[in-house]
Amino acid sequence: MDHENVIAIKDIIRPPQRENFNDVYIVYELVDTDLHQIIRSDQQLTDDHCRYFLYQILRGLKYVHLANVLHRGLKPSNLLLNANCNLKIGDFGLASTTSETDFMTECIVTCWYLAPELLQNCSEYTAAVDIWSVGCILGEMMTRQPIFPGRDYVHQLGLITELIGSPDDSSRGFLRSDNSRRYVRQLPQYPRQNFSVRFPNMSPGAVDLLEKMLIFDPHRRITGNRSHGQGLTPLVIPSTSVFE
Repeated sequence: MDHENVIAIKDIIRPPQRENFNDVYIVYELVDTDLHQIIRSDQQLTDDHCRYFLYQILRGLKYVHLANVLHRGLKPSNLLLNANCNLKIGDFGLASTTSETDFMTECIVTCWYLAPELLQNCSEYTAAVDIWSVGCILGEMMTRQPIFPGRDYVHQLGLITELIGSPDDSSRGFLRSDNSRRYVRQLPQYPRQNFSVRFPNMSPGAVDLLEKMLIFDPHRRITGNRSHGQGLTPLVIPSTSVFE
């Protein structure tokens, strides 16, 4: 992959002797830090910073999805940053190609950023799983705290439904397993929270985008193409380093 918002491979190192060919080392470009470190630091994150980071995440993700690749492991620590605020998507260790016939195995990444369909171990899913992760990251950038810090998959689903509301029958339709549908149906019932109240420091445009990213049914979730231009205006490239 060759995109300014995707980490670049500089070299691939293999053993000189074929009989010792047990490992391959991939050399990536050097970056200064990652979004997780910035969120956890005392560094001020302005609205301009957050908009610019979000823009770059969606821009890089659009390129990745056009290559028919799902990242599946997006989280702040996989979003790499330089001091000039340039962002690059990294860690494609869980990435896979998209195919309607692929059997996709259970995800093993930190469940805080997993879409409901991954938490339910759906055998087929789409690029919408990455859009959900971006929504979780957007909320975390704005609040400086994970918005769904689940202890396990069961707790994670509970936190999700507490915020976005319990899904109705039509929103559970994408779940092909009868057991999954029954399980979600028996969870405690919650009304949808008012996102403007839950996230009072977010702009109306950002709140609207977050609501459209955090939708239980992946078929109703906003796509990368549509989210790329929404909630980002006016987009201003920050004049200050994230290290100042």
